[in-house]
Amino acid sequence: MIVQIEGLRKVYPGKQSVVAVDGIDLMVNAGELYGLLGPNGAGKTTTISICTTRALPTTGRVRIAGVDVVASPALARRSIGVVPQYNTLDRSCTVAENIHFHCLYFGFSAEAARVRTAELLEQFHLTERASAQPAQLSGGLAQRVQIARAIAHRPKVLFLDEPSAGLDPQSRIAMWDAVRGLRHEGITVVLTTHYMEEADELCDRVAIIDHGRILVEDSPAALKNSIGAGTIYELELKTPPSDGGATDALICEVGALQGVTGVERTATGVRVYAQSADGLLPEIVRTAHPFGLRDLAITEPTLETVFIRLTGRDLRE
Repeated sequence: MIVQIEGLRKVYPGKQSVVAVDGIDLMVNAGELYGLLGPNGAGKTTTISICTTRALPTTGRVRIAGVDVVASPALARRSIGVVPQYNTLDRSCTVAENIHFHCLYFGFSAEAARVRTAELLEQFHLTERASAQPAQLSGGLAQRVQIARAIAHRPKVLFLDEPSAGLDPQSRIAMWDAVRGLRHEGITVVLTTHYMEEADELCDRVAIIDHGRILVEDSPAALKNSIGAGTIYELELKTPPSDGGATDALICEVGALQGVTGVERTATGVRVYAQSADGLLPEIVRTAHPFGLRDLAITEPTLETVFIRLTGRDLRE
């Protein structure tokens, strides 16, 4: 295991102490692309901050490549690359200089730093922008420079904290390609995100985290399969559902339809989980119409669906 987290807990003291991380245990295999998925404030960034020696845990232990990050932070940092949520490029340096000086900081000779900088500029398609200032870069280009700089010293683990935050869709896809390419260098990647598409697209395994705790952990495909449904119907009613009465009757009748695996109340109607969409739509419409069906949407299970089933609320709430 390249990353080992045991009983991790972080409490910020005060008049009302805040428990940011509440007993996290997880293991990440070497070469794996591992994601922490959860809403803002779930404890993802605090977990990454402890793993990268930027914060101290209240209790628990974190080891990176076998090194305890609290007992030996300087040694642990040699195996760690970090791309934080916000742009931390040195604005007084060019793109090339940001990477070059990082190499020197980690003990490269001047020649080795020059060669490594050239390699990374080419790898991340930044050669033509080598002399540009960070202020001249788009968000996507700046993020690629930050990733290039973070792996310049050839770390064993790269931590990415909300890598897609603020990026447009095209830049996000380019960043995903850059992250996938790190596999060829044998770099383990641990990322935090609240974008379900990002976790689904990139990660071998995902831990869904909320209120500082890991709720469930598995591959994206296994988590989506755990819903027990291949199709989800979102039924919006003309009258908002209330406890009891007509809504309970609708839930009962729809739940009795063949192929339906579950039904639950939502803020605007009901959500129906089904094994497939084959032939079921007309039956759902026929059943729901007398109850004031206003609209209906059909989707497939996503990681957000898993989060909703676990917490009862949307991922971005």
